[in-house]
Parts: sequence; structure tokens; C-alpha cells
Amino acid sequence: MKRTTTAGAVGAVAVGAALIALVATSIGGQAATPSGSPIAQASQPAATTSQEPTATPVPTASASPTASPTPTPIPTPVTVPAPLTGEPVSPEVAARHPIAVMIDDLRAARPQSGLSSASVVWQAPAEGGIPRYMAIFQDTMPKSIGPVRSSRYYYITWAAEWRAIYAHSGGSPGAKATLQAKGSGQYVYNIDEFRYSGTFFRINTRFGPHNLYTTSAKLRATGKHIGAKDKAYKPVWNFAPDAPLDERPYGGSITVKYPYNTISYKYDRKTNTYLRSVTGETKQTDAGTGTRIAPKNVVVMRMRFGPLNDGHPGAPRLEATVVGSGPAWISTNGRTIKGTWKKTGITKPTQFFDANGNEVTLTIGQTFVQVVTTSTVGYPISFKAGSDTPPATPVPSASPAN
Repeated sequence: MKRTTTAGAVGAVAVGAALIALVATSIGGQAATPSGSPIAQASQPAATTSQEPTATPVPTASASPTASPTPTPIPTPVTVPAPLTGEPVSPEVAARHPIAVMIDDLRAARPQSGLSSASVVWQAPAEGGIPRYMAIFQDTMPKSIGPVRSSRYYYITWAAEWRAIYAHSGGSPGAKATLQAKGSGQYVYNIDEFRYSGTFFRINTRFGPHNLYTTSAKLRATGKHIGAKDKAYKPVWNFAPDAPLDERPYGGSITVKYPYNTISYKYDRKTNTYLRSVTGETKQTDAGTGTRIAPKNVVVMRMRFGPLNDGHPGAPRLEATVVGSGPAWISTNGRTIKGTWKKTGITKPTQFFDANGNEVTLTIGQTFVQVVTTSTVGYPISFKAGSDTPPATPVPSASPAN
């Protein structure tokens, strides 16, 4: 009786333990029965505790990296030497048809417009020793040029070196006859204010005849109308870059006197230019731009002039022996050499040579050519050389003791 009771009790315990394990397993927990208990070992498998699987995140499709745009290479501008200055310019600029304009130099005409933009400027005597300019433009085309004055034959021969568009207002009988015969491109392309008045205009801030002006755009348009075309031009002078600063002298000056205008140049070492002054203007400037006139090169040449005897009232007009040769002084990089000028024909270039007969090399940039008579009476010239030694720095004076 006792044995039966004991067996039933053991069976009851086993059943209870199994129920407890089942409940514990169903709720995801582990049975409280120690692992070493034979009942626990018999009632549950040796598997480890299971857990709900963690959801694996779905990888987000990453955006493809945006390719950086390849920069468009900027083409290097193509440049060529400008035929009148040696300046690096575009081929289109180098092919522009040169424009020559007669410009007044009476005191009432100063300051003139356009001189700072010219590639080459010629200045020579006219009647009574009053000088006159002829400016040749190509690299830069200014908006205002003037005052425009009349033509003379020897200026035509300098413009003919480029068969330039030639702008003026009337002229001497010889000049007008030459332009009538050779003004359709044989020597120049003739633009006379008396024929092409619409190419010129008068300003109201000056009295006539010192108030006639034009523009490069008007002259190019009229020149094209009468047959002047752009084309490739070959330089007639040699050009080189500026001399290094340590090879340039300190100071130096040039003086050229005409009976009614004294021209002076002071060499500026830093800019390698010749700062120009004229009678009445210690600092000659361009009225159109306000720019100081300061060429890179100055050439002074002596030429035979004589009276034209064409019946002009008052002081006779002058004529010059432009084809031939004569003495010349060439100033560039602050130094002056004496040589010669030569011109072998009306449409041939005026060229400059050193004492040994070698063609000179100018500095890239603007050139002023000062033409004077072979006589020094009324037309003296002088050159003051610069120094290779820097000027002494003044020693500051000692302050007086208190």
C-alpha cells in the first residue's frame, strides 16, 4: 500500500515537471529545473535557447556617383606680331588696313585726340615751320581722331609705305594732284573731307578749322567702300622685347625744336618709354583718352626741305626730298645711336640703319618719327645720355639737438 502510493507520487511529480517544462518552453523561457537534474535532461532536448530572427535590413540602392563634368579647355589665343609695332595681336588685328590721318599741331589744336593710340606718328614741318602730325593706326582704333588738317605730298609718301587709308581735309596743289592720280590704292586710299564729308564731324568746343574730327570706325567703313581691304601685312621694321630693367640707363632726354613748337622727351626707366612734352603742355596727353603720350621709340631724321613756290599766300608751303637717305638718330631702351635713314621709292619703307649699315632693332610698341630740316637754324636737336649708375640718394640731414 505504501509502495503504490510512492509510485503514484513519483509519477505525479514527473508529470508536473513535464508540464512546467512545456509551459516554460512555450513562453520562450528556460525551465527552472537545474540543468544537472536527470528529469530536466530527460524532458527537453539539448538545443540552445531559440530567439526570433532579427530582420536583415534590405540594402538601400546607393546612388551612382555623379561624374564631375570635364572642364572645357580654354583655347590659347593665337597671336602674331603687329606689322607696325611688333605687339602680339590677333591675326584679324594684324590684317587691318592701316589708316593714316593728318592732324593739326597749332596751339589752338592742342591737346589732340588719337595720338596715344597710333602705331606710328610722323611729325614734320609744314609752312612757316609749323609742324604737323600724321598718325597711322592699326593695333588700336580710337573713337576720336583730330583735329584733322590738310595734306602735303611728303606725308602721302610715308602713308604710301602701307598704301594706307589716308584721311585729310584738302591739301596743297601737289598733294591733291597726286591723290587724284594715285589715291585709289596706287599710293593710298584717298578720303578727303571735301568729298566724304559724312566721314567727318565738327565739335562745338573749338573754333574752326581746329574742330574737324573723325573716328576709326568711320574711316574703316569709308575705306572699305572705296576698295581698301584687310590683308596680311609684313613688318618693315625689326622689333624686340624691352631690355631687362638692369640694362636700362637712368635718365636721359631728347629735344627737337621746330620754330613754333619745342618737343622734349624724358626717358622713364621703369616703363621703358619716352615721356613726351610739347610747347604749352609739360605732360602731353591724348584729349580722347587722357593718356600720357609716351612712345617706346623715338627717331629723329634730318631731310632736305625747300619752298614749294606754289603761289600760297604768306609763308610758302614746303616740299621735301623723301626718297634718298640722310642722318638719323634712333633712341630705344634709353639709348641713342646715330645712323642713317633710307627710302628707295615712293611706296618703299623708310628704314633705319646703324653706323655699320646694319638695320636697327626697335622696341616693341609705338614709334614717333621727328623729321626736321638739314639746316640747324630753327631746327636744333639735342640728346642727353642717361647714366648706368643710379643717382645718389640724398643723405638726410641730422636733426638739430634739442
